[in-house]
Amino acid sequence: MAAEQKQKLEQQLWNIANTLRGKMDADDFRDYILGFIFYKYLSTKMDLYANTILKPDGLTFQEVAGHVDEALLMQEIKQLAIDKLGFFLEPADLFSELAQRGNAGGKNNFILGDLAKVLTHIEQSTMGAESEEDFGNLFADLDLTSHKLGKSEADKNELIVKVLVHLDEIDFDLENTDSDVLGDAYEYLIGQFASGAGKKAGEFYTPQQVSSVLAQIVTAGKDQLKSVYDPTCGSGSLLLRVAKEVKNVSAFYGQEMNPTTYNLCRMNMIMHDVHYKRFDIKNEDTLERPLHLDMRFEAIVANPPFSANWSASPLFMNDDRFSAYGKLAPSSKADFAFVQHMVHQLDDNGTMAIVLPHGVLFRGGAEGHIRQYLIQEKNYLDAVIGLPANIFYGTSIPTCILVLKKKRENPNNILFIDASQHYEKVKTQNVLRTEDIDKIISTYENRTEEDKYSHIALLSEVETNDYNLNIPRYVDTFEEEEAIDLKAITTELRELAVLADTTDATIVGFCTELGIETPF
Repeated sequence: MAAEQKQKLEQQLWNIANTLRGKMDADDFRDYILGFIFYKYLSTKMDLYANTILKPDGLTFQEVAGHVDEALLMQEIKQLAIDKLGFFLEPADLFSELAQRGNAGGKNNFILGDLAKVLTHIEQSTMGAESEEDFGNLFADLDLTSHKLGKSEADKNELIVKVLVHLDEIDFDLENTDSDVLGDAYEYLIGQFASGAGKKAGEFYTPQQVSSVLAQIVTAGKDQLKSVYDPTCGSGSLLLRVAKEVKNVSAFYGQEMNPTTYNLCRMNMIMHDVHYKRFDIKNEDTLERPLHLDMRFEAIVANPPFSANWSASPLFMNDDRFSAYGKLAPSSKADFAFVQHMVHQLDDNGTMAIVLPHGVLFRGGAEGHIRQYLIQEKNYLDAVIGLPANIFYGTSIPTCILVLKKKRENPNNILFIDASQHYEKVKTQNVLRTEDIDKIISTYENRTEEDKYSHIALLSEVETNDYNLNIPRYVDTFEEEEAIDLKAITTELRELAVLADTTDATIVGFCTELGIETPF
């Protein structure tokens, strides 16, 4: 979409956020706005699809109500919609209808009860259908009875009507197949609220520039993927970013522990026009209860919570994901547990890229043992990429990307890239610019060496370093200071002393003329 149109859309969305700001926390009004955006999306999609079906009959979806064949037409539309779209909405339940009812005659009419029923009807329409799991409890976080919306029912209704009317004025342009207005709006809101909500939001939102690096790495040399998987998928931004890098992704898989974020991910998939039959997102703890364990994926991306706690139960020593290593990641640092899980699910022809804190590169103990096993015994580690500090919401620590493959094109070496000094500071965050991303990807794909930026380390060099992957051991970024010319400095000091004496003499002369004491 045009930059001007996008800016206008974002401003309107921010205005809606301001309607709710002050009433509730950023996390809460994010959930309400995104929930209503999703409702509008489903309504628009339903209306467009129904009108397409009815076009040969010379009818619109709204004209079915009261038609002599209303029951028959509605039943046919419902069956087709549930198969094609995964859900069904009646004409009276469409977003625009409800928004207009709430603001009819310029008055604030009560629609809160109707809205609650509509949201329930959307989920109920999928029961018994293939899409039931994908639509179930999608609006669970849209609590229309919450006191955060207002003290009285009338107050709550007034606020909701304002938001619906604002949203109704936004054209999502869904008939334009090249436009992704709603997806852009959705990512904008998640990004804005993640930046304002600190660590909690940062856990489910990966900045777009980091997503771009991961996505380009796992799709390098490919124009289509059979599958992409994210074991800590959050709001799904990483999965969707991968899809932008290739012509086609056949299937999306993900697992997310947080129920609210799990709902956001499914909404995000649907709103980016990923058909419900093409995604499988689960709500559960990936390390403790993995739900795709029998599957192998061509591309895997992840930005797991850094150094998270996990059970590290001894029972996991019998789990195929961990048993071969002989050690489990520490209970206070699950970073390598996520790496082991992803390696287990990676297909033989696949690539995985994971963002982790720098500690995984050099910490000893069990982590050092796992790191050595991955390199010495399996030879899966393909590249280590150092990122700038302060590019993630909620943490300022520097991070790195580990790239692993089961069948490497360069099995004798590991590429190290230090991109930590290549960024732009925007307000309080550091941001990777387009040229910074391009440089990382170009260096990775061409496997080029550049002084103070990248180095190709032979496996023997890594072995010499006891499998410590700390980037400065391989990429020398030391900047030698200019030599100091002591003779020139001595001469300059003498000249300054002479100038000081001359200045003092001038001041004495002025003081004598004025008949006052000198200041020294």
